[in-house]
Amino acid sequence: QVQLVESGGGLVQAGGSLRLSCTTNGRTFTIYNMGWFRQARGKEREFVAAISWSGSSTHYADSVKGRFTISRDSAKNTVYLQMNSLKPEDTAIYYCAADPRTTVVSSDRQWYDYWGQGTQVTVSS
Repeated sequence: QVQLVESGGGLVQAGGSLRLSCTTNGRTFTIYNMGWFRQARGKEREFVAAISWSGSSTHYADSVKGRFTISRDSAKNTVYLQMNSLKPEDTAIYYCAADPRTTVVSSDRQWYDYWGQGTQVTVSS
């Protein structure tokens, strides 16, 4: 089974920063597109950011564009989500996910076959 483990969540004040990490199997990380999704209490899970298997392409939700940056480190089998200028509305459980395709990077969660357990991000006003 593909394993994805998120870390780095926590409580921060509005305007602060956090960096989330997602560790994966080496094989998975090498050939899979990777994405971050989030789900606030009482709301649907929504797309946040994605990065292609090669790292050459990225895609962001409009709500986080310019504030969040997704990246990956092949040597560490890890994908990151750097979150700056955090807002209370960013409060959610953040999930790492893997898309087995090696073509286009997608915001459609149906393409992501593997998911981590999530890490809580709370932004206070």
